[in-house]
Amino acid sequence: MCGIAGIFHLGTPKPVDPARVTAMCDAMLHRGPDGGGVWTAPGVGLGHRRLSIIDIAGSPQPMASSDGRAMLVFNGEIYNYRELRRELQQSGAQFHTDGDSEVILAAWQRWGTDCLSRLDGMFAFAIYDLAARTLFLARDRLGVKPLFMAPLSDGSLAFGSELKALLAHPLLRREVDPLAVEDYFTWGYVPDSRSILKGVSKLPAGHSMLLRHDAPLPRPSQWWDVSFAQRRKGSRADLEAELLHLMREAVRSRMVADVPLGAFLSGGVDSSSVVALMAESSAQPVRTCSIGFDEAGLDESAYAAQVARRFATDHAARQVSSGDFAEIDRLAAMFDEPFADASALPTWRVSQLARETVTVALSGDGADEAFAGYRRHIFQHGEDRVRRLLPASWRENLFGTLGRHYPKADWAPRPLRAKTTLLSLAGDSAAGYARAVSFAPPELRARLYTPVFERLRGDYRGEAAFETLMREAPGRSGLDRAQYADLKFWLPGDILTKVDRTSMAASLEAREPLLDHRLIEFGASLPESMRLRGGQGKWLMKRTMRRYLPDDILYRPKQGFVTPIAQWLRGPLEDDMRSLVSGSTLAATGWLDTQALSGLVDSHVSGHSDNSRILWQALMLDRAFTTLGIA
Repeated sequence: MCGIAGIFHLGTPKPVDPARVTAMCDAMLHRGPDGGGVWTAPGVGLGHRRLSIIDIAGSPQPMASSDGRAMLVFNGEIYNYRELRRELQQSGAQFHTDGDSEVILAAWQRWGTDCLSRLDGMFAFAIYDLAARTLFLARDRLGVKPLFMAPLSDGSLAFGSELKALLAHPLLRREVDPLAVEDYFTWGYVPDSRSILKGVSKLPAGHSMLLRHDAPLPRPSQWWDVSFAQRRKGSRADLEAELLHLMREAVRSRMVADVPLGAFLSGGVDSSSVVALMAESSAQPVRTCSIGFDEAGLDESAYAAQVARRFATDHAARQVSSGDFAEIDRLAAMFDEPFADASALPTWRVSQLARETVTVALSGDGADEAFAGYRRHIFQHGEDRVRRLLPASWRENLFGTLGRHYPKADWAPRPLRAKTTLLSLAGDSAAGYARAVSFAPPELRARLYTPVFERLRGDYRGEAAFETLMREAPGRSGLDRAQYADLKFWLPGDILTKVDRTSMAASLEAREPLLDHRLIEFGASLPESMRLRGGQGKWLMKRTMRRYLPDDILYRPKQGFVTPIAQWLRGPLEDDMRSLVSGSTLAATGWLDTQALSGLVDSHVSGHSDNSRILWQALMLDRAFTTLGIA
C-alpha cells in the first residue's frame, strides 16, 4: 500500500521540477513510510511513497519496465499477479523482481489498456510510455484506492492519492466549490463526482484515462461496471456452494503478504465471516482486533470476543472514550475534504491497534452493498410494493401531506419514527431511496442555508446525481437499482474513503475480500429472494455461513460501527458546537444561518431532539476549511 503523485504537461512538455513532485509525495508520508522515489522526463514527473507488503526489498518505485520504455507508480495490491506473471512469461516477458508492480508494467506492454480487465485487486496507478509519450491513469473497479486530479495554470495536470498531495503544489487554487458543500450536507461526504475544491476531480471507480502531450485533457473512460439485470438460476444448495467457494477464494487470495497480517473483527456477520474463513485457511492463529465504546448500549466488543474465542484467534481489544475527540483536528486532517461519518474515529482507532502487531488487515466491508444487508434495503423493498399499488398522485398527496406534518420523533421507539418513511413514499423509488440514504434532507438544508449560499448553489440539488444513477441503473427492480447506487456512489464516497484514509493514517494496509469483483457480480445476479427474505438481508450469505457462525451472530439486529456522537455532543463537545455560531471559519463564510444553527445546538443539548448528524457535519466542515487553509 502506497501513495502516488505526479505531474503531466498537456501541450508543450515543459521540464518538471523533481523537488515539486517530492513535496507532493512527502505530504503523504503516512501512506508510505518505508521508502520513496521520484522520476522525471520532459513533460512528466512521477513520485511514490512505499509501504512494503510484497517483495519488500525488490520492488522500488517509480519502476521501469524490463526494456526501459515505460515507468510506473502504483498504489494497491494485485492478488492474481503470480498467475499473470506465469502467463506473461510464457509469451516472453522477463522479470527482475518478485512483486506485483512489474507484472502491471508487463501486462500494460502486452495488452495495453485491456490489461485492466485481467487485474484482480485494488489499485490506482500511472504508467508513462516513453515511446508513445502517453500517460495512462487507472483506478480499480470499485474505487478501493483513490486518485485526485487537477489541471493547473501552467498547462499541467497534477494527480495524487490524496488531496493533500495536490495541496502541496503551489499552483493549486484553494477555492471551495459551493456545489460540493451542498453535496456534503446531503450525504455527509463529498462524492466521487466532485471535490471540495473547484478544479479538482477524482478519477471515478472503474475508469481510466489515456493522456497525450499534444491533446486536450480527455474524459475518463469506464472499463468496468456491474449489472443487476440478469438473474442466476440454480438450487439454494448450488448457490450456497458457489458463494462459499467465491468467499473462500477471495479471503485466501488476500492473505498473501510478506509482512504480518490480521483482521478487523467487530462481531458482526461480515467481519466474523472473513475471520472464520481466514482461520480455515491458516495454520497459525489469526490475529484479530476490535474496538469497543464506553457507552454500553453501543458496545459490540462482547460479540467480537465471542467470535475470537470460537476461532481461537490472537485477539486484541481497546475501548474508545469521549476523550478521543481531543484529536478531532487530526481526524479532520486525514480526509482533507469534509467527512461526517462518525465511525471514522473507531475505524482509525482499530487501525492503530492493528498496526501495533500487523501491517495488513482484512476487513468485512462490501457485503451489505452486494447482498442487500442494510436495513434501508428492506424498507426500500417494502416501499416499492406500496408504490406499485398506489398511483403517484395519490402517494404524493397522501404521504407527502402526512410526512410534512408528522413530528421528527427522535425520542420515540423506532417504529413510531415514520416521518422519513412517509416522505419517502411520496416520491418515486429513486427519490425515496436518496432520502433514506442522505444525511440531511432538503427541508433541513433549506433551514440552514442563507440567501448568500442559495444564490451560489442555484437550482443544484445534492440528490440529483444519485437519483439519476438509480433511474439509469442496469437492474430490474427498485432493490436492484438501490444496491447499484450504493456500489457506485455510497461505497467509494463514504465506506472506502473512510477505510483508506484512516488505515493509511496508521500506515496500515486494509484489504476487503468481500469486495472481490466476482463476489460483487455474483451478488448482483442473485434473485431478490436470495438477497432479502423474511425481513432478513444477506439471506443467502447468512445461510451459507451457518456452518461457521452461530445464529446469535448471524441473526442479531444489525448495528454497524456506531459511535455515540449524540451523547458526546451533549458533553465534551458542546463548546465546539457553540463555537460554530460565531468566530469559526464556517461562520465567517456567511453560508449558514447562525440563528438556525444555534437553535439546533440548543435543542440537541437540552435533549429535546437528536440533531447530532447535522451538527457533526457542520463541525467537520469547519475543521476541513481550517485544514485546507480557507479563510
